[in-house]
Amino acid sequence: MAATTDRCERTRSGASVRLRITAAVALLTVLALSGAGAIVYLIERGRVDDTDAQLVEQEFGELRALQQNGVDPSTGQPFATPRDVVRNFMARNVPADNELLVGWWDGASQLQSPAWDGVTQDDAFNETVAGLVAGNGTRTVDSSYGDLQVNVQTVEQGARSASLVVVVFKARSVAGLHDTMQTYAIVAGLSLLLVVGFAAAQSGRLLAPLRTLRETAEEVTDSDLSRRLPETGNDDITALTRTFNGMLDRLESAFVGQRQFLDDAGHELKTPLTVLRGHLELLDVGDPQEIAETRELLLDEVDRMSRLVGELILLAKSDRPDFVTLRPVDLTGLTVDTLSKARGLAPRTWTLDETASVTVPVDEQRLTQALLQLCDNAVKHTGPGDEVALGSSYDGRTARLWVRDTGPGVAPEHREVVFERFGRGAVPADDEGFGLGLSIVRAIARAHGGSVSYVDEQPHGARFVIHLPVSDDERPEPTGPAARRTDDTQTEELSLWPAS
Repeated sequence: MAATTDRCERTRSGASVRLRITAAVALLTVLALSGAGAIVYLIERGRVDDTDAQLVEQEFGELRALQQNGVDPSTGQPFATPRDVVRNFMARNVPADNELLVGWWDGASQLQSPAWDGVTQDDAFNETVAGLVAGNGTRTVDSSYGDLQVNVQTVEQGARSASLVVVVFKARSVAGLHDTMQTYAIVAGLSLLLVVGFAAAQSGRLLAPLRTLRETAEEVTDSDLSRRLPETGNDDITALTRTFNGMLDRLESAFVGQRQFLDDAGHELKTPLTVLRGHLELLDVGDPQEIAETRELLLDEVDRMSRLVGELILLAKSDRPDFVTLRPVDLTGLTVDTLSKARGLAPRTWTLDETASVTVPVDEQRLTQALLQLCDNAVKHTGPGDEVALGSSYDGRTARLWVRDTGPGVAPEHREVVFERFGRGAVPADDEGFGLGLSIVRAIARAHGGSVSYVDEQPHGARFVIHLPVSDDERPEPTGPAARRTDDTQTEELSLWPAS
């Protein structure tokens, strides 16, 4: 077991399941938060650009309206030159925080609102405006003040012209968005830590039963199968725990049964082997009569050992799935035929109780063997003139077969012992059995998914009942009173097992 544990430790991967689950959750969370942040940023950045475009369009629209009107609202006089139009517009409008209004004519900047010379001194800005005055338009300029969106609208009057330049500071436009995204990044980081911490804690809690399962499996040895896992909750891990505990129950039962089986078999075989050895050591090879007597005695002991080994092999086979072969059998025919075979065991008053005229799926030979064993047991505890009866019944769910007698019955303290291997109750003087008969009956009943029980008969006697449950998909069909078996297998002779 230690070598197996060491080998498992060597082949285990470096990353634990808990770490891999936590890393996977962290990765998915990072991807989700990053994707959500990128989508929000793109949407909001587009919205900022649309707002800037609308703001510029509004400024140019008001300029066009003032030009088309052609009258100075403050004096009521027509505008003399395009410069007056631009100058009047700039005097009447307050730019937004991210805007700069520039009056441009004679190839240079003449007015600014607000008054600020920084941008108009930039060569790249002046070159861009000069290139846009003739045809108007919009262009983005990379300056020392960041990206500038330069928008030009020219007012013409004859040969004279003047231009309104609307400068949008893109860095200022997206400053609020950047602040929002920074806040989002902080919140997303805290959320990531919270999710990863919760995932680590939750995965640790969920995997705790698996660690306990591994530790318990490492501690289980063939000499100690008593360890069990605590079953808490009602999830898949609990179901796995319950399954593992059930496996340990079966293993423990198998190991304990095997150990007890070997101990009991060794104990029972020791006596005939000792007898054989003793007589062989004391045998006088020169005395023909003694040789003949010893031969008869040793053959008798060999027969007893053969019977014991045969019964032990039968019990060992009872756990195999092919121990019984089910096929439809008429309970009435099975009961009547078994009674006919049992009459040869001893001179008793053999009686047939009620029978069930139904067909059920059972192993006829095994059940006949079990019933004959019960009959043999009844014969050993009764005398000539006592009654031994067989019967069967069916209540719609369970088929029952029984053997009853008018003997002394079984003492209360022996009613469980007699069904155990090598278990003995009151032993008659001429009983040469090993105490395996009723354990064989119970093994046959269990192989059919049933059981065997003891019932006191009044005023005296005993009844052993074999209970055979019949599933719904194997519901038996009624048969007539004269229904009998025609299967060729019924011609097989059933050898009687020795008395136990």
